[in-house]
Amino acid sequence: MRWVPGGDFLMGSEDFYPEEGPVHMASTGGFWMDEHPVTVARFRRFVEETGYVTVAERPLDPACFPGADPASLVPGSLVFHKTEGPVDLRDYRNWWRYAPGAAWHRPQGPGSRADGLDEHPVTHVAYEDALAYARWAGKDLPTEVEWEFAARGGLDGAVYPWGDQFAPEGRMMANTWQGEFPWQNLRTDGYEGTSPVGSFPANGYGLYDMVGNVWEWTADVFTDRHPTCCAPAARSQDGAVRRTIKGGSYLCAPNYCLRYRPAARQGQEPDSSTGHLGFRCVLRP
Repeated sequence: MRWVPGGDFLMGSEDFYPEEGPVHMASTGGFWMDEHPVTVARFRRFVEETGYVTVAERPLDPACFPGADPASLVPGSLVFHKTEGPVDLRDYRNWWRYAPGAAWHRPQGPGSRADGLDEHPVTHVAYEDALAYARWAGKDLPTEVEWEFAARGGLDGAVYPWGDQFAPEGRMMANTWQGEFPWQNLRTDGYEGTSPVGSFPANGYGLYDMVGNVWEWTADVFTDRHPTCCAPAARSQDGAVRRTIKGGSYLCAPNYCLRYRPAARQGQEPDSSTGHLGFRCVLRP
């Protein structure tokens, strides 16, 4: 873990997406943070020592899916599939597919294995799974304020953890999508999917992969704007309160998702898991 000293900073942005505003002064005390996202190897140790079963591996309750064919209620998770050409970017179903059997140790579904991915971020973890790991490790999930403060690495107001230029002097600083999403990935950064943690430079606090690679869970409920007073929590279509995720992922591209920035944020259903969502932990004094 790395020590993050805490302090005051300008949180949010008014330059990209509406949910990132308003820019406001925020503060946090000091805390320790995992220097990189939790890896497949570390999550495997947690599962082996506790027998934990992730949300993506548990049987589905038919009562939660009224009208669905019981035969189709098979445990699984969302897996990304590159398209053959340009598609309607308003419909995520063009590239996300529910894969029965997909889980943290079968990232592409049945027949796939996490062998060789020990140092990659673990994925296909729901909020409950991330919290269970954190408690087992004697840690916690970061608040959104803690996460964004840490991601900025001391560069208050900068667009990225390393400054205002995406690729200074042509150097790729994070694992994102280069080209036209979701069909053309130029792999300028060297990776098609997730990358081993620490493959790109650390920020000013010695933290790796704070943007790109995988989205990360935070402990906070998501609001459509930063809650400067009494903003209502955002809810999914079924009425469930969403949690805030931060950092963007290897699927974020200039033509679709400019969210590989400390200020970027999204809401995620807490019981959902995907192939581009992971987490890291904090430890407070």
